[in-house]
Amino acid sequence: MTRDDRLKALNTALASRILVLDGAMGTMIQKHKFTEEDYRGERFKDWQQPLQGNNDLLVLTQPDAIRDIHTAYLEAGADFAETNTFSSTTIAQADYAMEHLAYEMNVEAARLAREACDAIATPERPRFVAGAIGPTNRTASLSPDVNDPGARNVTFDELRTAYAEAAKGLIEGGTDVLLVETIFDTLNAKAALFAIDEVLEELGVDVPVMISGTITDRSGRTLSGQTTEAFWYSVRHSRPMSVGLNCALGADLMRPFVSELSRVADVPVSVYPNAGLPNEFGEYDETPEQMAKALAAWADDGLFNIVGGCCGTTPDHISAIARAVEGKTPRKIPSLEKRIRLSGLEPFTASANFGKAAAE
Repeated sequence: MTRDDRLKALNTALASRILVLDGAMGTMIQKHKFTEEDYRGERFKDWQQPLQGNNDLLVLTQPDAIRDIHTAYLEAGADFAETNTFSSTTIAQADYAMEHLAYEMNVEAARLAREACDAIATPERPRFVAGAIGPTNRTASLSPDVNDPGARNVTFDELRTAYAEAAKGLIEGGTDVLLVETIFDTLNAKAALFAIDEVLEELGVDVPVMISGTITDRSGRTLSGQTTEAFWYSVRHSRPMSVGLNCALGADLMRPFVSELSRVADVPVSVYPNAGLPNEFGEYDETPEQMAKALAAWADDGLFNIVGGCCGTTPDHISAIARAVEGKTPRKIPSLEKRIRLSGLEPFTASANFGKAAAE
């Protein structure tokens, strides 16, 4: 099945049922208890600095383990396998002096996810690779120095270049959609979306984009200060396949913000919360049954079209969630009145008479 065939099937499925994303890659990697030597493998055994914790490197040194994690999630009921590329940019890989490997990581990660999807897929139910593009470890909107509010440790063009390389690698490796996720700084996301537009035009391909932001606490704002509605207005120009929220919060705390996004977004909405908030040991306590019960209620209220899990979730969580939403009607995409919709930290929607009043 070609990418075009899969995208046709994806659009059909998205219109008819709730689709399921996979769960946390990091949580599953931790279960393997990989040592420094495991991270290095034979290829990087003499690397000049520690590599343990560079989970994206495992697509090169422990590919079978990464493929098996994808397979476990797909067998649990996931429609999407997210690539193990959350930090596969030159900017993030600089921490390990592996900038030059970022492109290869994206290609290989997408290839592994593609292999897992193709092995599980059937003509009646194809599986899709979501090429994950994380936020990097730098922010274009915020200063790293509290004494110098105007300071920045990355520029828009540096982000744009890094994101373009990642997107090209993911497409080469066989991704079906690009997932710009865990967005805490909207300007970073804008750089990613701009870069993706340039790459798609350069390659002459049509790859849908999913966008997922992160509300960092109960204030209902991203780290760079935007409300959920303002965040959507900042990125809606990119005409994404979906928009949603992930990470930071568990299902109980995330609901009001997903509800707000569901009200204002005229595209499918995705949601993949953490398995609760981390406890004092940094672990996640929300059980599969608890998550599934909460998300099933959201589905009954028509809040989303795509659902999955973030930090702390496992194949057991995804299996429970998939069963809980099976047969439920996906969120109906609202038809919104045409208005001028702007954003700063807060949203602004012009009144219906704005254009008429201006003309007069």
